[in-house]
This record gives sequence, structure tokens and C-alpha cells, in this order.
Amino acid sequence: QVQLVESGGGLVQPGGSLRLSCAASGRTFSSYPMGWFRQAPGKERVFVATINWSGISTLYADVVKGRFTISRDNGKNTVYLQMSSLKPEDTAIYYCAAVYRPADGLGPQSPGQYAYWGQGTQVTVSS
Repeated sequence: QVQLVESGGGLVQPGGSLRLSCAASGRTFSSYPMGWFRQAPGKERVFVATINWSGISTLYADVVKGRFTISRDNGKNTVYLQMSSLKPEDTAIYYCAAVYRPADGLGPQSPGQYAYWGQGTQVTVSS
């Protein structure tokens, strides 16, 4: 059974940092593009960042570019999201996701094109 488990969320003050982790089990995702999404209360789930299988290529939503960094450790079957200079508007549940099959490029920006999802981890940015 494929599982993606996020961790690392919590309460942080504006300007602070958090590192989210997404550990995969049940399948090796080293050849899959991966993505991070977030969903704020009452809003749709939106794209945050994606990374290709090797970690060489990344893409970010404009609202997090320069503040967030996606990375992966294929030996640990884990993807990370380092978040810095956090703002109250970054408050959301953060989800990691994997696409349906191995691919060379980046993951899509549409959540509907991902096959596997974690349960999410809450990030709250507040003073």
C-alpha cells in the first residue's frame, strides 16, 4: 500500500521558518516527479512547488518563489519543503503528492493530475 506521510508543520511567527518532510512507503518514488500543494480554509488546493526525479529541476508558485525550497533525498524516499520568511497568508494545510507514473520532467501544477496524496500537515503563521 502506497503511503505519503507529511510532518514538520506547526505554529510559527511571521518571518520564521519551517521544514516539511514527506516520507513515502510502499513504493519507491525515486523516479517520480513530486509536488507540494496547500489548502487554506474555504479555498481550493493550490500548487506550491514541484521537483523532478533527480532533484535538478524545480518549479515554484510565484507567491513562494525565493522563500520556499523543494528538495528530495531518493535514498530516504523523502521530499522536503524548506519554508522561510513565512507570512500569515502561508497558513494552510500542506500536502505532498506523487504523480501516476515515473517521468523525466517536473510534476504538473494541477492537483487532479496527481495519484497519491499524504494526509497533510498544518502550518499556521501567526504572532
